[in-house]
Amino acid sequence: MPQPPTLKIVEIFASVQGEGLRQGEPTIFIRLAGCDLRCSFCDTKYAWTGGKTSTTSRVLAKVRALRKRFPADWACLTGGEPFLQDIGLLVDGLKKEGLKVQVETNGRNFRQLAADWLSVSPKPGRFDYHPGFRRRAKEVKLVVSKTLTFETVRRLRQEFPGSVPILLQAESNKAWSLAKGRRLLDRALKQGLKNIRLSVQLHKILGLP
Repeated sequence: MPQPPTLKIVEIFASVQGEGLRQGEPTIFIRLAGCDLRCSFCDTKYAWTGGKTSTTSRVLAKVRALRKRFPADWACLTGGEPFLQDIGLLVDGLKKEGLKVQVETNGRNFRQLAADWLSVSPKPGRFDYHPGFRRRAKEVKLVVSKTLTFETVRRLRQEFPGSVPILLQAESNKAWSLAKGRRLLDRALKQGLKNIRLSVQLHKILGLP
């Protein structure tokens, strides 16, 4: 008898979304293991490898249990890099549970999903991504790292639809990154680039997971 498909899960927890346009919303987080990048500024390096093997049904049971004490309307698949695993059944299952689903991705691996919200965060060095995300992304998050340049911001603004915000997210809310983000925004405004915004990590400010 064939075995049910499994996923490598690092953790499942309830909190509020700390990043992006959904900032502050109660959310159930499902962190998947594995990543095809090794960014020096990554704040979840523990999710690059490992994880516990779990079936989709077990993940959904954990989510149901969490919602009994934290009745969130959103689930967020994060990592690591969720698109390295076959998350289609999980997304479908979460939606059957009545949840809206967000997926956070570096954008390098594309597949069609029934997700409600795709948060795409291209990473250095080339800040590349699969073009399939251009019409699906709800937001583009750029960590304001040492290597982020204005030329990259301008290129991505040109490549994604103008209705999709580009968020300049300070690296771990560090002062130098906040200042650099402001400089990038000022230059964008002077050059007429639209829908570019500053962002921070709210969960770190509030001391939440």
